[in-house]
Amino acid sequence: MASFIHRALFLVLFSPLSPILFGTHSHVQADDNLIKLQCRNSETPALCIQCINSDPGAPQADKVGIAAIVIHCLRSHSRILASNMTKMASREDDEKLRSAYQSCSKGFLKAVKYLSKVVSVLKMGDYDKANAGVMSALKHELSCGATFEESKRKLPGLVVYEMRVYEALSEAAFRIIDRF
Repeated sequence: MASFIHRALFLVLFSPLSPILFGTHSHVQADDNLIKLQCRNSETPALCIQCINSDPGAPQADKVGIAAIVIHCLRSHSRILASNMTKMASREDDEKLRSAYQSCSKGFLKAVKYLSKVVSVLKMGDYDKANAGVMSALKHELSCGATFEESKRKLPGLVVYEMRVYEALSEAAFRIIDRF
């Protein structure tokens, strides 16, 4: 009976300290710190952190995993932009503008393919190729934006916002990969 009381007393006294003693709490904190460390050099750290925290695997991610999560966010935004451009093209009567929307949509779909390759290249440790892939994907977005600036046509605010997020996440990916 005394043994049972000793064990129960031990559990009651030390269980609140178990995260501190066994490092379980500090492990979660270290992951948050790693995410913040990887994002702090980007121009939009809050957006970078929000992207990473949107992935359920983020708490277990290492540096490469964090970069891969940012690439996944980029791919998602690229798909959204491709879809938006396709919808706008289908509603457009002006042939030049419809063609511009279609070209942008195709570019964003190509960007998805580039970004898919970036994740595998990252995992192989070829960071120069990873950065080149992100740059290739970003060129499609920049080209699309330039097309509409030249034509003096305005894109809908939501599309402009998505494009800015895309650029910011691209920049964050560059900064994270450059730190490897």
